[in-house]
Amino acid sequence: MTSAASTGVAIQSEAGVLRITLDRPARKNALDGEAVRTLVSALEAAATDDALRVVVLTGHGADFCAGADWVASNAAGSRPRTGSLQRRTALQAHRVIELLTSLQLPVVCGVRGHAAGLGFQLALAADFTLAAESACFWEPFIERGFSADSGATWLLPRLAGVARAKELLLLGRKLSGTEAAAWGIIHRAVADAELDAELAALAERLAGGPTVALGLTKRCLQRSLETGLVEAMQGEAFALELSSRTADFKEGLLAFRERRAPKFEGR
Repeated sequence: MTSAASTGVAIQSEAGVLRITLDRPARKNALDGEAVRTLVSALEAAATDDALRVVVLTGHGADFCAGADWVASNAAGSRPRTGSLQRRTALQAHRVIELLTSLQLPVVCGVRGHAAGLGFQLALAADFTLAAESACFWEPFIERGFSADSGATWLLPRLAGVARAKELLLLGRKLSGTEAAAWGIIHRAVADAELDAELAALAERLAGGPTVALGLTKRCLQRSLETGLVEAMQGEAFALELSSRTADFKEGLLAFRERRAPKFEGR
């Protein structure tokens, strides 16, 4: 397990589950440059770790993530060179979102308290986000005088529709966990006291699934957002070819014949 003392992110891998915990509660788990680099490194390593079967992303304390830590980013006091933000964002916050959506492992996110800005996008990019009913999802960009980043203008229209995306991004409407679930932008809202148990149960279910098939299906879903039907079906054919050669596929067929629940090993 990596310590959060220097990076603000705690990482633990056990029994096929990679647990990433945003751990700067005094700053509502806002992400500075070091924390983002740690996230990128952990997700890149997860992409090639055959022992992993699910990623769980949570925050320590009362809030999930208040977004990028702009106070820390501007602490030096000197004005950055023109283009600095554009260059850094592609390799930092944007890279995290790209990895979450392309990683061929299911990603489960648990949100309590605030999920704002980049924190909101982390929840949107996860495959399954469970939120406490009292959670607060918010895009604060316009209120701060600048435009959205970290995939907000791509993720929200696809999940909530264009009209609701404008309401969130241009008017700054805040959503509770209950409202976010009703809008279809997260998996489910649960009672605050039940969040940890529900998150653990979902992670356990996904960790026990056919990992290769899950990852390939996720990849097909993601790519289908930018292709036509024929291209999507071609992708499905390749995924089917790969997944049907796994040990989990053989176990699934055997379990069906024996009329029992399959015991997938993620291979």
